[in-house]
Amino acid sequence: QVQLVESGGGLVQAGGSLRLSCAASGSMLTFTAMGWYRQAPGKQFELVARITSSGANYVDSVQGRFTISRDDAKKSVFLQMDSLKPEDTAVYYCNAGSATTGAYVDYWGQGTQVTVSS
Repeated sequence: QVQLVESGGGLVQAGGSLRLSCAASGSMLTFTAMGWYRQAPGKQFELVARITSSGANYVDSVQGRFTISRDDAKKSVFLQMDSLKPEDTAVYYCNAGSATTGAYVDYWGQGTQVTVSS
């Protein structure tokens, strides 16, 4: 059974940095895409960043401030968040997609809280 375990959330002042990590355990799967989504109070669930073998893409609001990376050997994905703003406050969810079993399946982490104070 695949489990995505996140870490690295917390409280930081505006302008600060955090690094989120997510590792897949109990998995022999190969992940095609890995990424981060977020849910802020009163706002829509949104894709923050996604990375595949073709490259990475970001939501406009984090472009130039966040960097996504992955370590396929460790089945991990990371999100370096710099120049954080109060509007980045949200629960961040790790996502990994795999077609190893034939059908494409999305897996999700439990979420980690990021709070940016002004």
